[in-house]
Amino acid sequence: MSINIVTLVGRVGGDPDMKYFEDSGSVKCKLTLAVRRRSRSSDEPDWFNLELWGNTAEIAGRFVRKGSLIGVKGSLKFDTWNDRTTGALRSSPVIRVDQLDLLGSKRDEAEMMDNNPDNF
Repeated sequence: MSINIVTLVGRVGGDPDMKYFEDSGSVKCKLTLAVRRRSRSSDEPDWFNLELWGNTAEIAGRFVRKGSLIGVKGSLKFDTWNDRTTGALRSSPVIRVDQLDLLGSKRDEAEMMDNNPDNF
């Protein structure tokens, strides 16, 4: 038996990068996600590359922006390619997102604090 499940919660590092494929009608969205580790004393987050397809990608394109707090569930995969200059095989880890949860943005959080600081 093998299991490949990744669950992350963090803040989006930039606006969604959307790509539409006319021949197949598919849509792909790329995002970066900053996640802080509980055990790490440093303020530097871990960064993850996310890939979303289809309806999930469309939702991200409409509602996710830089700074949005999101939760994702998916699987780890590796994109591989040959380096153009050296010909060496390269790879990069990517989280293939199956489930996207919109948890809010920094602006939403700030507005809640302004309206009712007792909530935090």
